[in-house]
Amino acid sequence: MKAVRFHEFGSPEVLRFEDADQPSAAEGQVLVRVSGSAFNPADSGIRSGTLPFPVSLPHVPGYDVSGTIAALGEGVSAFQVGDAVVGFLPMGADGSAAEYVVAPADVLVSAPSTIPLADAAAFPSVALTAWQGLFDLGELTNGQRVLITGAGGAVGGYAIQLAKRAGAYVIATASSRSHDAVAAAGADQVIDHTSARVLDSVSEPVDVLFNLAPLSDEEFTALVDIVRDGGIVVSTAAWMTTPGDDTRGVRTAGVFVRPDTDELAQLVALVDSGELTVSITQRVTLSELPGIHALAADGGLHGKVIAVPNTN
Repeated sequence: MKAVRFHEFGSPEVLRFEDADQPSAAEGQVLVRVSGSAFNPADSGIRSGTLPFPVSLPHVPGYDVSGTIAALGEGVSAFQVGDAVVGFLPMGADGSAAEYVVAPADVLVSAPSTIPLADAAAFPSVALTAWQGLFDLGELTNGQRVLITGAGGAVGGYAIQLAKRAGAYVIATASSRSHDAVAAAGADQVIDHTSARVLDSVSEPVDVLFNLAPLSDEEFTALVDIVRDGGIVVSTAAWMTTPGDDTRGVRTAGVFVRPDTDELAQLVALVDSGELTVSITQRVTLSELPGIHALAADGGLHGKVIAVPNTN
């Protein structure tokens, strides 16, 4: 089969589109014929060696996948060959930037039926990040207020949609480039953080501050003043300390997204009901994926990119 792999850690130049052995499904696994593989910035971190995931070399990136079941490993009864599936793959194992990938059966769910199967790879990890940050950790409920910083990225669009669906009042920060997309996702108030001071633009305290942006320590700490007494600050920025305020009971939590098929199945249902929109910025073939890594390294990549096998 064809796959994108790297044999050493480093810049995007280490990526190769090459022949690789087709994997086989072991006990509890399935073999998936890949329809779509989503690029995520974490792929760059793993490839460069800056994210501490113990991968074996050569390594195939891509931990979001959509496709069809090609073979079943021993003990798998939840799926049949030919089933369309979607999932968030273990980040230390070989990923979906290939014609085939093996996956634990228990990280996959039936794919949405209302969007192209390849496009379904765009949402598992980012939508799960939004869900787990807002609800599992932030405990956001109807009538509450949430501030989502860095809402112009891939997670932000899902966070806005999910928060609005839960009945929250959503304030989102984004650059002018992302303003229209953030507003279209349903934010009640959009703050252009490049031209306005967030602290001056939020008139009432929020129950949840959900940070998706690489803020400075000073910026992040200052935003805690916007959080009501007893509220919570949730952040996806694992490389920096999440500030709180013990004197006012403002708690903190960090999002380390995990596979959760119950939540993923609910997200699929929302996609099929039209309550959750899956946004794709660009579609490329696997052979073009190294160029996407290079574009991301230069800061020129915005939105979600789906790579499909060249034979699709």
